[in-house]
Amino acid sequence: MRIALFGKTITEKDQPYVQRLISKLEAIDAEIVVYEPFFKQIAPHVEFNKEGRIFNTHQDISNGVDFLFSIGGDGTFLETLNLVRDSGIPLIGINIGRLGFLSSISKDEIGYSIDCLKNKQYSIEERTLLKLEKPAGLFGELDYGLNEFTINRKESTSLIVIHVFVDDKFLNSYWADGLIIATPTGSTAYSLSTGGPIITPGSENFVITPIATHNLTVRPIVIRDDSVVRIKAEGRDKSFFVSLDSRFDSIKASTELIVKKADFKINLVQLHKKDFFTTIRDKLNWGLDKRN
Repeated sequence: MRIALFGKTITEKDQPYVQRLISKLEAIDAEIVVYEPFFKQIAPHVEFNKEGRIFNTHQDISNGVDFLFSIGGDGTFLETLNLVRDSGIPLIGINIGRLGFLSSISKDEIGYSIDCLKNKQYSIEERTLLKLEKPAGLFGELDYGLNEFTINRKESTSLIVIHVFVDDKFLNSYWADGLIIATPTGSTAYSLSTGGPIITPGSENFVITPIATHNLTVRPIVIRDDSVVRIKAEGRDKSFFVSLDSRFDSIKASTELIVKKADFKINLVQLHKKDFFTTIRDKLNWGLDKRN
């Protein structure tokens, strides 16, 4: 088994958990390859008993890696898309961040997660991506996102008007601070915090959620994920912010935006006895009664 490890920042208190992960992988005779900037950070603090290798780009791991572990929070997990791209490498998130919807494996479950992989007690869950088709090249080769696309006001406190068309049919003109188009995966992220619904993975939907809309009767709307969404924004600002997951840039107010489903998906590992509903119950404390 060949395992790739990716991470960004590790605090002193989390170093023992990284050591636990490495030691457990070595115990099952897994070959470990580590993202080079991450390796340089952890090398003075953890011990490798077997010689490992390093990698830097998606080409380095596009063939021959069985799983990629993201070590951090959901922000770190989202950055793994730059490495796996359309390779199909299954992703596993070890949560040493805060809430951790994507990085759903707790630090105390490291040993359990590796045992599940070794014993093939897991399933692979495909997750849909969205793509910014126009303007082409705004985010370089990384024109796709796992969570959401957003457009926000930039320079003033004035609302912006966002005209939205779905499959060339006019949906609405939103007077708001901004707008989110989220995947089912992203429905538990920014969209949820602005009043959007939770959508189960595999439901083949996107959700369009306004941010602080001026019209209180306007609500999020769920659309088919094979829809093409076209956006035009106007307002007092000469430019607006747009983002794709954790990447952002600015565009001129006259720019037309087209968002659609990407032509590939990514694979997430679901361990034995874990699923999407378990994750949202645990992370959102559903069913928890503080009176007891």
